[in-house]
Amino acid sequence: MSRVGTAAAPYPPGADAPAGTGLSAADVKERTLAGLGNGAPDNSSRTLREIVRANVLTLFNGIVGGCFLLLLVLGQWQDALFGFAALSNAVIGVVQEFRAKRLLDRLAVMDAPAARVLRDGRVQEIAVADVVLGDIAVLQAGDQVVADAVIVDDTGLEVDESLLTGESEPVDKDPGSTVLSGSTITAGQGRARVVAVGAGSYANRLTAEAKRFSLVNSEIRNGINRVLHWISWALLPVVAIVTNGQMQAKGGWEAAFRTGAWVEAVVGAVAGAIAMIPLGLVLMTSVAFAVGGVRLARQNVLVQELAAVEGLARVDVLCIDKTGTLTEGTVVFDGVHRAGRAPVQGWREALGWFGADPHANATARCLASSFAFDGNRAPAAVVPFSSARKWSAASFHPPHPAAGTWVFGAPEMVLLENSGATSDVLTRSRRLASAGLRTLVLAYSQDVVPTGDPDDVQLPAGLTATMLVTFREKVRPDAAQTLSYFRRQGVTVKILSGDDHRTVTSVAREVGVDVGEGYDARHLPPDPNLMEETLGHFSVFGRVTPAQKKDMVLALQRMGHTVAMTGDGVNDALALKEADIGIAMDTAAPATKAVARMVLLDGRFDRLPAVLAEGRQVIANIERVSVLFLSKTMYAVALSVAFGALMWSFPFLPRQLSATDGLTIGIPAFFLALMSNPRRYRPGFLKRSLTMAVPAGIIVTAALLAVQVYSVAAGGFSAEANRTASVMTLSLVALSVLAAVSRPVSTLRLAIIASMCLGLVLLMTVPILQEFFMLEWPPTELSAVAIGAAAVGILGVLALSSYHTRRYPVDGPEKVTRP
Repeated sequence: MSRVGTAAAPYPPGADAPAGTGLSAADVKERTLAGLGNGAPDNSSRTLREIVRANVLTLFNGIVGGCFLLLLVLGQWQDALFGFAALSNAVIGVVQEFRAKRLLDRLAVMDAPAARVLRDGRVQEIAVADVVLGDIAVLQAGDQVVADAVIVDDTGLEVDESLLTGESEPVDKDPGSTVLSGSTITAGQGRARVVAVGAGSYANRLTAEAKRFSLVNSEIRNGINRVLHWISWALLPVVAIVTNGQMQAKGGWEAAFRTGAWVEAVVGAVAGAIAMIPLGLVLMTSVAFAVGGVRLARQNVLVQELAAVEGLARVDVLCIDKTGTLTEGTVVFDGVHRAGRAPVQGWREALGWFGADPHANATARCLASSFAFDGNRAPAAVVPFSSARKWSAASFHPPHPAAGTWVFGAPEMVLLENSGATSDVLTRSRRLASAGLRTLVLAYSQDVVPTGDPDDVQLPAGLTATMLVTFREKVRPDAAQTLSYFRRQGVTVKILSGDDHRTVTSVAREVGVDVGEGYDARHLPPDPNLMEETLGHFSVFGRVTPAQKKDMVLALQRMGHTVAMTGDGVNDALALKEADIGIAMDTAAPATKAVARMVLLDGRFDRLPAVLAEGRQVIANIERVSVLFLSKTMYAVALSVAFGALMWSFPFLPRQLSATDGLTIGIPAFFLALMSNPRRYRPGFLKRSLTMAVPAGIIVTAALLAVQVYSVAAGGFSAEANRTASVMTLSLVALSVLAAVSRPVSTLRLAIIASMCLGLVLLMTVPILQEFFMLEWPPTELSAVAIGAAAVGILGVLALSSYHTRRYPVDGPEKVTRP
């Protein structure tokens, strides 16, 4: 068999180069010492020491740690239980950020194990980092380009740049054209001079920007941080007020230090300070995120930052790429369409050979599963496919069933004759292409394919179109159902692709998206306002560059949208980085997976509704339990100021607050935060929480002040009795707040509330608990006042809950079923 236009033999390592010698060893050493090597920079994020310092050396940790150590020094270890919550928060923060750092540090666009270069007249295989500026890279099919280079010479060189640009078609490269690092050689071979290395190469520039550390935008975390910021301003003055009040209650500063009563005063001041800090809320949020991440991991969804579980529930715009998201990124055979009146015999055998040709491109290889070829009956002459020619050919001699010459390629390149029949075939091919099908023609000639210069081979004379052959990208079977779900939930879908917008529009319609007309992103206006207007009018964009994807995400965010983006190519990495939630498919490039907040490990697009449901559960439940923690912060601040201003002893010991917190907030919050809760997301988490928490805190404070006023007015009660009466009042009113936020009522929630009530009874009656928590059952009259004040407080909480439910209903249209 003769092969016309076959590429020359490959360049094996160690062989003499066909022409040129490349750099010498001295040149390489000189350029390496000059810093012109291909090593990638590694400065993705903070060091471990910086991470620990940022998460441990904070204002709140300083206050909590100082109070913890102070109580230990004073021998009051029973009152220092709160230190474990602070330690847990710091550990979780360090682990989360260090895990993200490790992912970013491993980020690399290029995963080629070695590079092939021409040096001292011989081809050598070296490490990617050892490539230097000016090296002659030797490129063969299957290689990944390791540095930006300019083609010196080539034979049928074709490059897949889809990971970088989003364009799924291989690109033909000629001498003088540029190949970008991170792209892949799909056909042919050639040599290229390296013109950019290391941080200056295209892939590493993408990587450097993608490596920039950032946390996902979380409304829950932002709201909690805002509360902590407010508390930080109030903490020091309130602590000063309560400390002074405690000292004055012991007879003044001088008397307190002289008699040793300052120890009890300091313990009271610590109790007031620690009660103000909602340590449990931060911990419970982290636990809810972590459990959500574990649940999603069981469904093959890797959550790389825990707060991303919440993020998707807030998304109202989902940006997706066509290849790898709507489609599987592979081309499949669609069908054959008669091009002439009667097809020439042997066309099936001819298509079988084009599919079986070991040098066939990805499109032709799809034919192998539908058309058989007898491997013993090879063609007499072959013209391999070239993206410059856009066709390939094979000639068979009799008695082969496909005797004659068959040409397979782009209709407009194969059918050059200007005749009525040719015009009809071209019209039909364009009609098929407009439907999103990749269309090629199989033409026949009795003449043998002409031989000659491989770069100037001519079509045989007398070609007649026999069959139009169509191919399509394989659409993911889960795409239509998933997109339909998001539409029902009010999430707008934007399709951003590097392919032709007409092709993308056709695929979108195939999965049931009503997209209207697509938009060619090459005409996208650079003006931000005009870009936002264009994004509002169109849903499908083709020929989108990586920079445009990023700009479009930013424009949508400026328009007030919360944006999620899916993708699998390096060209998606920057946009995934800027999106509120970046989601990578299983086939994604390493860089894309590393910057994504989530990775669909099995590539199933239909996992996203489950992620949405998990995020809704986290948001709704954290909002529920935040009312408990914030109401505690509110009454802690109010009690500290009131008792400090009135110079009364603080009505609790730290250990007593630990007990009441556990029964009314900590233990029930743990269960409430993990329960099923499919309520649809509504913005304004912090406002709704504070609307309930602040009045509830004031109600608790008023009830406790009423008990204290009676105790001071009546006199004669011991400090232990006063504290126990306060514990009873606080626990009962706080349990009513727990019951209010647990609505709508369910059997499990009722069981939790009943268990906490039982815990309170045990706390007040079991001798060993009474002794440890220093509780003394108060006299009858003081008990009656405590229960009466608690009853009034409970009625106030019920009225507040009724008002809050009417203003912010949780049922009705807000409730959706879990997918």
